[in-house]
Amino acid sequence: MQVVVASHPSSLEHDTGRNHPESPDRVLAVRRGMDECGLDIVNIESPEIQRSQLAVVHDASYIEMIEMYCSLGGGAFDMDTVVSEQSWLAALTAAGGVWALVEELRARSDATGFAISRPPGHHALRQRAMGFCLFNNIAISAALLRSQGEKVAILDWDAHHGNGTQSMLGDDPGVLYVSIHQDPFYPFDGHIQDIDAGEAKGTTINIPVPAGTAGDVYRRAWGELVIPVVKQFEPDWVLISAGFDAHVNDSLAELQLRSDDFGWLAATVAEIHPVNRVVATLEGGYDLEALQQSTVTTLMGLAGVAPMSDETGVSPAAAGHAVDKAAREIARHWKV
Repeated sequence: MQVVVASHPSSLEHDTGRNHPESPDRVLAVRRGMDECGLDIVNIESPEIQRSQLAVVHDASYIEMIEMYCSLGGGAFDMDTVVSEQSWLAALTAAGGVWALVEELRARSDATGFAISRPPGHHALRQRAMGFCLFNNIAISAALLRSQGEKVAILDWDAHHGNGTQSMLGDDPGVLYVSIHQDPFYPFDGHIQDIDAGEAKGTTINIPVPAGTAGDVYRRAWGELVIPVVKQFEPDWVLISAGFDAHVNDSLAELQLRSDDFGWLAATVAEIHPVNRVVATLEGGYDLEALQQSTVTTLMGLAGVAPMSDETGVSPAAAGHAVDKAAREIARHWKV
């Protein structure tokens, strides 16, 4: 099993400023995890996404504004989202890497893909940068796949809800969007009731869980709800918004996952879907050691080369109740 990794040197030049949690060190931590995992890593350089491809989910005026803002030296879009002159190229290649992996995996039968996308993407809206994100890397590739008639499941295990991804694709019945995330928490949306919103009933699945939720409840929600729904949806592609800020050591969230939990989540995806039609892309994750080790377990889980540990954390009772509530809503649309 090979892991095709897409990255670009510009990801290290996207300057968010001193002491910003979304730093170039994150890329280096992911790279260390890839060196440590012992798998056959095939590196490709992420190309620049084309403007026409960006425009499948972003307004042309917004794309032009990002380019101009960076060309003038950058600055802050909000208190979280900062860019420099080099951020324009980094944003183009962050999005381009995900699509390059889709095209690369079409010709491979024994490989899976991981995009080291920096800046991350799942908070980016059609006309707004937010939450460290400029372009919505995963939504762009999903929309391009949909334009070719293929069905896509997006699985988002970042600690924060992928509000941008849901807003861009939530009305398309050919896209299944699933997010398990801390609630209440930034960006303060991603509600269970969204399953009935818009034109695509049943294909937007949010599983909000309280602070303190650990791997036991994540594994239960994933195994009893997420995986059965994905199997019934029968996607052509599974795209994973692989954020690792739900880790117990990450200071930007209040969840309690361990590195092996991410490996377990990845392994269950690999059990039900061809891994040469799975692409994971980096979202959050700000504790560098946790990011490195979670990269190791995620890649091993996708590759199916080693069983993940059954040992995990114990959640408060409220976490189980939250999953029960989500399950009742999901059961109105799917067999779970």
